[in-house]
Amino acid sequence: MESMGKKKPWPRRSFTSEFKAEIVELCRRGDRSVGQVAKDFDLTETAVRLWVSQAEVDAGERDGLTSSEREELAALRRENRRLREDVEVLKRATAFFAKETR
Repeated sequence: MESMGKKKPWPRRSFTSEFKAEIVELCRRGDRSVGQVAKDFDLTETAVRLWVSQAEVDAGERDGLTSSEREELAALRRENRRLREDVEVLKRATAFFAKETR
């Protein structure tokens, strides 16, 4: 009765870059469609299409951010968020000590 109408979400799977490259190569050969490759390896068609698109960007066949550029952007965004938090802490500390000295 508890599970009626509510599905448990699937656990998020992760794949190695070698596995992704293998799947992309199978799709590029043209023997099977992207949908068929996805079905054969129990993957979502959307994920496989994203991997193929990213491989095309990395190879320079399509415009967009390469994998290394995406990694760098994510690292810079993390650092930016951390620095903003640090500035916020310093602002609060400055306000606290300014109030204490009055």
